[in-house]
Amino acid sequence: MIQTLQLGYHYPNGPRLEFPDVDVAQGAVLLLSGPSGCGKSTWLALVAGLVAPTSGSLTVARQALAALKPVAADAWRARAIGFLPQKLHLSAALTVAQNLAMAQWASGQPQDPARIDAALIALGVQDLAQRKPAQLSGGQAQRVALARAVLAQPRVILADEPTASLDDEAAADAVGLLLATARTQGATLVIATHDARVAALIPPGTDGQNGFQSLKLLRKQL
Repeated sequence: MIQTLQLGYHYPNGPRLEFPDVDVAQGAVLLLSGPSGCGKSTWLALVAGLVAPTSGSLTVARQALAALKPVAADAWRARAIGFLPQKLHLSAALTVAQNLAMAQWASGQPQDPARIDAALIALGVQDLAQRKPAQLSGGQAQRVALARAVLAQPRVILADEPTASLDDEAAADAVGLLLATARTQGATLVIATHDARVAALIPPGTDGQNGFQSLKLLRKQL
């Protein structure tokens, strides 16, 4: 589902990052750990097709990303990738339902209120559909952002620092929610974090057949 070989990215006038090879199966869980600045967010951006690697090869959801033109890459990302950023980026002027509808529009998908309702129900926030982000708690906002991320039933879910600034109970809820959502959708899940608590929150034998992998990044400047 995610395969990398000698993957690297060189920031203009900045460091060159080199990443270990990975081969992550469909439905598996990958914990991407390491200190701030080691390249976790860059790795997620590469896997999501938001930036192009400067070296190596990358295949995600059976798609070699180097083969995609920019417009095709945008369409592929809308179908295959669900992204939960550290900063949730919910539009303050829109209701919860409108935020999800905007996500459908931005990805070129047809407007589908039934799918929006289904996503909100699955994440337990259907009663918040007409609220605006300022009226949500932190946990509610994260559930809404996850509903937005999985609206198109992506094959890969990428979560960037999902437990940042959360207490132990909220962190456990956040990780449990990600695992349950990925399992329900049969999606590969990548959690990028510097939070040492997260590894202990992933039960042994997670998703059984396809397993759990851990990849620790150390920043390498060349």
